[in-house]
Amino acid sequence: MAETAPLYDTYVRAPLRFERGEGVWLITETGERYLDFAAGVAVNALGHAHPHLVAELKSQVDKVWHLSNLYEVPGQEKLSKRLTEATFADKVFFTNSGAEALECAIKTARRYQFAKGHPERYHIITFEGAFHGRTIATIAAGGQEKYLEGFGPKAPGFDQVPFGGLDAVRAAITNATAAILIEPVQGEGGIRPATNEFMRGLRQICDEHGLLLVLDEVQTGVGRTGKLFAHEWAGITPDIMAVAKGIGGGFPLGACLATAEAASGMKAGTHGSTYGGNPLAMAVGNAVLDIVLADGFLQHVRDVALVFRQGLASLKDRFPDIIEDIRGEGLLLGMKAAIPSSELLQAIRAEHLLGVPAGDNVIRLLPPLVVTAEEAREGIARIERAAESLRAARAKKSA
Repeated sequence: MAETAPLYDTYVRAPLRFERGEGVWLITETGERYLDFAAGVAVNALGHAHPHLVAELKSQVDKVWHLSNLYEVPGQEKLSKRLTEATFADKVFFTNSGAEALECAIKTARRYQFAKGHPERYHIITFEGAFHGRTIATIAAGGQEKYLEGFGPKAPGFDQVPFGGLDAVRAAITNATAAILIEPVQGEGGIRPATNEFMRGLRQICDEHGLLLVLDEVQTGVGRTGKLFAHEWAGITPDIMAVAKGIGGGFPLGACLATAEAASGMKAGTHGSTYGGNPLAMAVGNAVLDIVLADGFLQHVRDVALVFRQGLASLKDRFPDIIEDIRGEGLLLGMKAAIPSSELLQAIRAEHLLGVPAGDNVIRLLPPLVVTAEEAREGIARIERAAESLRAARAKKSA
């Protein structure tokens, strides 16, 4: 038995050791190949060892790794310009993770109200089932007791309401409210999409009350739902948006995007990051956009997502005793299990397919966006075999 590594006991890790990756595949130290529909929890948007990302990172490695934000960083200027040209935003702040991007978004919203002469307006309305990160502020924003327990008093200023109810949102607004923060599709919460009508309603409420609409697109962004960002499906724009995961294609990178108005309170010295926007991350971020913004890429995501969704729906119809529901958008899909989701996850892993657990007894399926229709069908076939084995085992147990 291998000696236990001296790591924090904060993760329950699967007994798998991957040595390398190729596209949508991961290969273990012993040569076993797994179809990776976890994608590092929606991080490996372009799969593993994408040649363009590898080439751009290697090129930058030979030049300079770190500069800090004491100096101008050309890669930041390039990536920020591309992001603002492709979105609602006028300003970008680069971070190393999604949680840091959310911290920046929260600070930007509060600082905006402060700069406008309303320091009392620092409360942010959030939603039940949300997940925004693991920092003290973001666990308070998410509001889930399992993440808050044992870390002292909950950081003040976050008011939670049920997901999907505009009346509850209106009722929660007070003279202290600064903003509304929402994931267009709750990921950790069980792949629960907000309807387009709800998103449009939130935009209208913010406009009526002088609030900022803050979107957490850490998991839904950079093409994951078939649009560059998920809010585009509703035909709205936010004031502030947190981005990470897919934007770095596997390299630690996040960003907070904002309109010039929303970012107007963030003056010199109000926020900072030692590593945020380092040259290595900027090289990879720009390489990711080279691919994602290319003609036809997002249409490819939508096309393959349709094939995958239809296949999953067929499995739901054939195995209602195993799969209760299929939900999500684009290649951000979830299987709500009719049995304990841990059993289904273990069964698909036995078929060398990787997924991600989520709340509400759901397994997330997050293939790299470069997945082909053939690879999607291969994933369906593996889930089918897993469902058949589970059904047979349960029949044998009840006999």
